[in-house]
Amino acid sequence: MKGCLYIVLVWISIGLDVANVNAQTTYCNPVNIDYGYCPIPNFTTWGKHRATADPVIVNYKGDYYLFSTNQWGYWWSADLLDWHFVSRKFLKSYHHVYDELCAPAVWVMGDTLLVFGSTYTSDFPIWMSTNPKGNEWKEAIDSLQIGGWDPDFFADDDGRLYMYNGSSNRYPLYGVEMDRTTFQPKGTRKEMYLLEPDKYGWQRFGEYQDNTFLDPFIEGAWMTKHHGKYYLQYGAPGTEFSGYADGVVVSDHPLGPFTPQAHNPVSYKPGGYARGAGHGSTFQDNKGYWWHVSTMVIAVKNSFERRIGYWPAGFDKDDVMYCNTVFGDYPHYVSRGSLEAADSAGFSNAGFTGWMLLNYNKPVAVSSLLGGYLPNNAVDENIKTYWSAATGNKGEWIQTDLGTISRVNAVQVNYADQDAPFMGKQTDIYHQYILWYSTDGNHWKVLADKSRQKKDVPHDYVELSQPVQARYIKMENIHMPGGKFALSGLRVFGHGNGALPDTVKDFVVLRTEKDKRSAWIKWSPVDNAYAYNIYTGIAPDKLYSCIMVHSNNDYYYKGMDKDRPYYFCIEAINENGVSARTAVMKVD
Repeated sequence: MKGCLYIVLVWISIGLDVANVNAQTTYCNPVNIDYGYCPIPNFTTWGKHRATADPVIVNYKGDYYLFSTNQWGYWWSADLLDWHFVSRKFLKSYHHVYDELCAPAVWVMGDTLLVFGSTYTSDFPIWMSTNPKGNEWKEAIDSLQIGGWDPDFFADDDGRLYMYNGSSNRYPLYGVEMDRTTFQPKGTRKEMYLLEPDKYGWQRFGEYQDNTFLDPFIEGAWMTKHHGKYYLQYGAPGTEFSGYADGVVVSDHPLGPFTPQAHNPVSYKPGGYARGAGHGSTFQDNKGYWWHVSTMVIAVKNSFERRIGYWPAGFDKDDVMYCNTVFGDYPHYVSRGSLEAADSAGFSNAGFTGWMLLNYNKPVAVSSLLGGYLPNNAVDENIKTYWSAATGNKGEWIQTDLGTISRVNAVQVNYADQDAPFMGKQTDIYHQYILWYSTDGNHWKVLADKSRQKKDVPHDYVELSQPVQARYIKMENIHMPGGKFALSGLRVFGHGNGALPDTVKDFVVLRTEKDKRSAWIKWSPVDNAYAYNIYTGIAPDKLYSCIMVHSNNDYYYKGMDKDRPYYFCIEAINENGVSARTAVMKVD
C-alpha cells in the first residue's frame, strides 16, 4: 500500500544502552489514567472499550482529586502527573443503574470533600470524607430529594451553598440555593441559561454544526468565582463531536441574571489528534494557577467513547475567562514558573515545551496486520483511526521512520481497544512493552524498557531525562491486558533539526452575509509544513481560540457570534517548530 510498509524486518545488532526515563515534569493529553471499560451492554455492541467523561478535579488539602463518569472509584494526585486510583462504589444495589456516579458533582465545604452523582430520582446519597486518599467515606444524607442530572455544587465564600444542574436540548440550566446543613433547597430552582444557537454558531448541534439531526444540548454546569464575579460554565452542543466545548455566562450574583461572556466558548479544541473540550471543571493548583479539565471525544465503538484532557486556563486583565488549548495534545510542562510572570505574560505563557510531532504521516513498518486497520493509522493524528496487529502476542511490533535524524524528547503510546474482553472497571490489568531507537534502522538501543511494569497505561507517556538522536523508533509488545496489540497513535516528540516552516501567505477569511456565524478560511499551502494553527478571538489581544488543521489549506469555521466582529491570524507547523504568525486581520 502506498506510503505504508508492513514487512517483517531483520533486527541487526541490537544494543543494550538504555536512555533514562525522566522523573516526569511534563504531561500530554489525553490524560494517562487507567480508564475503566464501558459497563453498559447496549453501548458495547460495536466492541468493548474504555470510556469516561464529565471530569471534575478539585484541590483538597493540597492534593488533586479526579472524579468522572462510570469509573467505580476516583483518582488522586499530588502533582497532576502521577494519578492513583481509589476503588469505590458510591451507589447501592437498589439504585438499579449501570452508571456508577455519572457526571458527578464534587465540592469542598470547610474541611470536607463531598460527592453526589447524576440522577432523576430522589434516592441518591451525598457522600462526605475528610480522608478520601484513605477511602474513608460516610453519608452526609442518605438521599437528596431534589436530585438533578449533571449537578454542580458551589460553596460560596460567604458560607452559602448553591446547586446547578441540567442536561437537555429543550430545557435550560437551573440553579437553586441549598441549606448547607440539611441539603434541602431554599425555594425553587430558577432558570440560569438556555442555548442561543441562532446567535452563537458554536452552539449548533453536529460534527459540522449543521443542526440537522437534533437541537443542541446544554449540560455540565460548573461555577467559578473570580474577583467577585460568578462564571457559570456549561457544555454544548453535544459530547459526540469535535466542537464540544465549554461556554460561560457571567453575573454579579450566583443565581444571576447571567450574560454570555463576549469570548465564547472558553474551552475549545476542534482540531488536532484528540478533539473536544466540553463538560468539565475549573480549578486552581497549589501555586494559584488556573486549569480546566474536560471531555475529549473518540466516538468510534460508541458515541460516548471518550477521554479526559486538561489545559492551562485563567482570567486576563479584563477578567475575561479563557482556556489555552494551543498544541493542546502535545507535551506541556505542568509547572508554569512564577505566578507573577504568568500574569504579566497572560495567555501566551502556558507551559508548552516546544517539542514538535516528528512522525506525522511518516512511513511505518509493522509485524502483522489485522484487516483494514492499516499501519499508517497510528501516525495520522486522528484518535478515531488505529492500526491493529493480528494478535496481542509478545513480539508484535510497530516501527515509525521520522524521515531524518531528529532529537527525540518524548513518546506517547495510545492504545486502541481492538477485541478488548472487558466491561466495567478493571484493577488488575497492565501493559508491558519496550521502546527502541536507531539512527540507521540496523543498530538499535533501548529507549525505554517497560517490560516489567504492572500499570494499566492506555495513553502512556514517556518523557526522557536526556534527549536522543534517532531516525527510527520501534515499539515491541511484551504484554497486552487483552485483545489485539493496537495503537491509535504512536506519537514521537522533539525537534527535527531543520528549518522552521515558511510564513503562511494569502490568508483569507470569507465571512458570509447570509450567515455571519460562519466563515470559509483559506490560505496558500506551505510546502514545508504539516499543519497550521488558526487563531481567532474577539480582539487582537484576545485570540483565545485555536484550531489545528492538518494537511489542508482551508477550514470551515462555524463558531462565531453573528453580531460581533472577529480577529484572525495563522501560523504554519512542522517538525522544527512554528512559523511567524500572519498579521492579525479584522473580519466584520
